[in-house]
Amino acid sequence: MFRLWVKEWKNTRMIRDITICDDSADTRTHKIFRALEEACHTFNISKPIWLDMNIREFRKISKTRFSRDSFIEEVPFDYLEIHVIEEDPESY
Repeated sequence: MFRLWVKEWKNTRMIRDITICDDSADTRTHKIFRALEEACHTFNISKPIWLDMNIREFRKISKTRFSRDSFIEEVPFDYLEIHVIEEDPESY
């Protein structure tokens, strides 16, 4: 089971969150992108742009924050945080 926790933060408070589960046999990267796309669709926001900083941080700790600068459209929060909270052991 793969689970990605997606949270919106504003003024140091979590305003909305969702956990996306994926049981497919797809790659870790595809699961992350698909889960992020599903969360953004649910929150009705555009998908963030992955900057080099986000990629490095996510590779290191399986967690990253997308600031307002990562979005093309205006967003009603300070940042979007994603965090892998469960992974298939064979995907390591």
